[in-house]
Amino acid sequence: MIHEVDEGLRLLLVDAGLQESGVDLVFDAPTKDWSARRNAPTISVFLHRIREDAARRRTGAAEEHDAEGVVIGRRTPPRWYELTYLVTAWTNRPQDEHRLLSEALRCLVRSDALPAHMLTGSLAELGLTVEIEAAGPGTDGPSASDVWSALGGELKAAIDLRVWAPLAGERTAAGPPVTEGLVVRSAPGTDGDGADGDGIEPGRRLRYDGASDPGGQGFAAQRERQLPPGRRRRGGAAR
Repeated sequence: MIHEVDEGLRLLLVDAGLQESGVDLVFDAPTKDWSARRNAPTISVFLHRIREDAARRRTGAAEEHDAEGVVIGRRTPPRWYELTYLVTAWTNRPQDEHRLLSEALRCLVRSDALPAHMLTGSLAELGLTVEIEAAGPGTDGPSASDVWSALGGELKAAIDLRVWAPLAGERTAAGPPVTEGLVVRSAPGTDGDGADGDGIEPGRRLRYDGASDPGGQGFAAQRERQLPPGRRRRGGAAR
């Protein structure tokens, strides 16, 4: 799921024309060593925090059906996660960095969600909205100074970007639908008469005439039973 969010953000920034102006778009951590090696204007989209949105957690399972409406599996609800990115611009002059940040910010605030045609993989299959928020109100996460201190670099202008994305639940395949009646086998015979080689009589499949509409009493209702020749019902004549 995380790499699919990365791809959606990349497509969003590319659609704004940032790469057409010779700007590199990377997802590397902007460490001190990394910044010393860059040789072109660059926008870094660095993921530094992943946290579950527990308020959106759900229980249970949803059924999956094929084209004929038959249940083929069950899937637990997706779990939502908040991904926090640090978006920075890197050039030789602060003015150019601010211009790149302005273009990136304009692109990121254009919509409150990643466009559906930019979603790939499991995000596209789920068909759920992937919300984004750029330069929004402060959160209870690490401060900008803490992030830069961990990266070993100096504090500089950056856009805090948050994305809420679903992680697909676990899928369990369903067994094939029941299309035949119940099979009843008798206990092993004592003398083996009428049984197969291991003393077990062949199974009989129970069928009911008109079982498609059992009526108000269900299958417990009395039904006419055909007797073998020479047998008679209790209190009646032989048939």
